[in-house]
Amino acid sequence: MIGRLIVGIAFYLQGSARYRHVKKFFHNLLENPTYPYKKFFDYVMMAFIVMSVYILVRHVKHEVSQDWLFFNNYIISFVFLMEYLLRLWVYSDNSKAIIEQYEHDIFLQRPFGWMGAMHRIVMIKMGFIFSPAAIIDLLAIMPFFHEMRLLRVFILFRVFKLFRYAKSLTQFVSILASKKFEIFTLGVFASVIITVSSVLIYVMEANNPESRINTLFDAFYWSVVTIFTVGYGDFVPVTDEGRVVAMVIIVAGIAVISFATSIVVSAFTEKLDEIKEDKLIDDVSKIDQFYLICGYGPLAYQVAHRFIKNGKQVVIVDNNHEKISEAQKEGFLALTYDPSSLHSYHMLRIDFESQVIAAILLQESDVLNVYTALTIREMTKKVPLLSILLHHENRRKLTLAGIDEVVYTQELIGLMSKEVSGRPVAFEVIHALRSENSGVFIEEIILDKIMAERFFDMGKLPLFHKRLIILGVYKQTSQSFFFNPSSSLMVAAGDVAIVVGTRSLIDEFKVLIRTKGRR
Repeated sequence: MIGRLIVGIAFYLQGSARYRHVKKFFHNLLENPTYPYKKFFDYVMMAFIVMSVYILVRHVKHEVSQDWLFFNNYIISFVFLMEYLLRLWVYSDNSKAIIEQYEHDIFLQRPFGWMGAMHRIVMIKMGFIFSPAAIIDLLAIMPFFHEMRLLRVFILFRVFKLFRYAKSLTQFVSILASKKFEIFTLGVFASVIITVSSVLIYVMEANNPESRINTLFDAFYWSVVTIFTVGYGDFVPVTDEGRVVAMVIIVAGIAVISFATSIVVSAFTEKLDEIKEDKLIDDVSKIDQFYLICGYGPLAYQVAHRFIKNGKQVVIVDNNHEKISEAQKEGFLALTYDPSSLHSYHMLRIDFESQVIAAILLQESDVLNVYTALTIREMTKKVPLLSILLHHENRRKLTLAGIDEVVYTQELIGLMSKEVSGRPVAFEVIHALRSENSGVFIEEIILDKIMAERFFDMGKLPLFHKRLIILGVYKQTSQSFFFNPSSSLMVAAGDVAIVVGTRSLIDEFKVLIRTKGRR
């Protein structure tokens, strides 16, 4: 009877959409760092902690109104109590555990052991109750029983709750936790030194009437203060033997401090890349909309540079650490992840539906672009996909993978070579485009009225005539594009010219058509 009732309740809760929704909401609010409302919840809880400690300190020597004491003893404590119970609730799925036990027993053709299921649930919950964070939460609730004045001191434990809400503090603890063995070794070494020195200084000083070290606790206190290089001077050895012990302890203290410093520095050094990566992931999650570029190289650099120049946000993903380092040096938001892995996008917490304008696949292999396209299409069908095609026979594979636009570089190069044939720099340009040589660039120049008047005349100068290609001009008024335009073409303000050449030559050309045109 009891077993059937428990199973019925478990199936009801498991099938209740409202129950699952409420539990998911509180789980996200308490545990999910990417949940939009979690940071506001954390800020409120931190404000409660600061106010609670302030009231405690203020109450030591000043009168505090009964309203503030009621707020501190009841309201804040009740909020922390509800938080504790909610964390206990969302820590595990009780109904799921009961259903799994029920189905397991049915499969083995034996009666449902509801006692075993309840024991399993209790053990899981005990894992939360005895966790360090939960113990701190429980101690922070103690001031709720304000009649026991001593328990008000437990308000100070609320300060430790800041580790739960402040990400930087949590990160600091996790970094130190990675050096648990080294810290344990340091603790053992310091404990042995303190114990031995305490006994020695007590033996040397306790029977001397001029010495203030009269008890073993005095000796222990002196050892701790000395080994950590504080040295208050309230207890000092007066015998020669005691001073020898003090010198040894001072040297040992320097060793302990040096060891501790090296542990912290090495821990941060090892985790520095991970910290930077976490920061980059947070930056990505804060961007409203961006273009996702999968794969980094000279072509990806040009595409990303053009987007940023037009005021668009770009995120670059590549599994090659050297390429990502190069992209970061160029100032791009780039991360070392495999673009073809579903796990990568879960780690990056990218919301394709709302954040990604389009994904551009520029990896060095058609196969990799196909895998990346299939991975992205598994997560979303709406985001436009554009990919470069390196081998003509793979076009159908890219199309079947869900790519909306396929760009075959050889077709573009053939068109350009046809339009610029006969020009001295044509073969160099084609070769540069074919090999993705970053020494040659294609750039748009938006003309104003004065620049339009001098544009073709400046192109005839010896500096540019045989070294800079005017690939085409887009006429704004007629909305038409003219490849390889002649100097007789009338250009006006608002037209866009496309030129090909080296970086320095294009920059010089842009400067001269502006400055010389204004003289």
